[in-house]
Amino acid sequence: MRYGDTDPARRFRLDALTRAVQDAGNDDLADAGFDPASPWLVRRTWLEVPAAWPLLGEELAITTFCSGLGGRWGERRTTVRSDHGAVEVAAVWIHLGDDGRPARLPDDFVAVYRPSAGGRRTSTRLHHPLPPDHTDRRPWPLRASDLDVYGHVNNTALWLPVEDEMARRGLVPRVAEMEYRTPVEADDELSLLTDVGHDGRQLRLWLVAGGEVRASAWLAT
Repeated sequence: MRYGDTDPARRFRLDALTRAVQDAGNDDLADAGFDPASPWLVRRTWLEVPAAWPLLGEELAITTFCSGLGGRWGERRTTVRSDHGAVEVAAVWIHLGDDGRPARLPDDFVAVYRPSAGGRRTSTRLHHPLPPDHTDRRPWPLRASDLDVYGHVNNTALWLPVEDEMARRGLVPRVAEMEYRTPVEADDELSLLTDVGHDGRQLRLWLVAGGEVRASAWLAT
C-alpha cells in the first residue's frame, strides 16, 4: 500500500480498497480469457474487517472468485489480506449489453464461473431505506477525475464522501455497505445527507441529485 491509498492514520481508505478490488476483478476476467474492459455496473458492495485494517507499507494479497450468479448479474467475493489486517468484500455486478442495458450473461462466461459459484444465486434487490425528513445535508462537488470511461462517476469515487464524513466524526468502520441505485452524471448537483445512530456507532449516508437518491451507504464501527 502506498501513500495515496491511506488516510492520516495509515489505514487503507475505502475508495482505494474498492479500486483494488475492482482491478483484481478485471484482472481475473482477463486471466479467464474475457475482455477486462467489458461493461459491468456495480449494484451493491459490502465489506467487513474481521480484526484490523491493512496499513500503509504493507504488502497486499488479493484473492477473488465468483461466488454467485443470476440471469444478468454475478457476485464476486474478494479477500484483501496483509500481515496486519484483512478485509472481506462482496460485490454484485450487473452485466451490460452493447446498448448499455442489463443483458444475459454469455454462455461462455457462465461455463467458466459456474463451478466457483457452486449453484449459489445472488440478487440485485436493494434494501437501504430512503433518507428521513430531518438529516444533516451539505453539497458534495464532483471533479472531472471522478468520471470513468462511460462519463459516470466511478463507483470507487462514491466512497470519498463516506471517507470524508467518517473523518469528520472520527469513525473507523468494521462493516460497511454501499448500494448504487442510478449512475451519477458529471453535471449532477449532489447533496450528501447523513444520519447518525443513537449510539453514535452507526452512520447512514445518501447521495441525492434532483430529489433522487443515486447511492446510499451504511457503516458500523
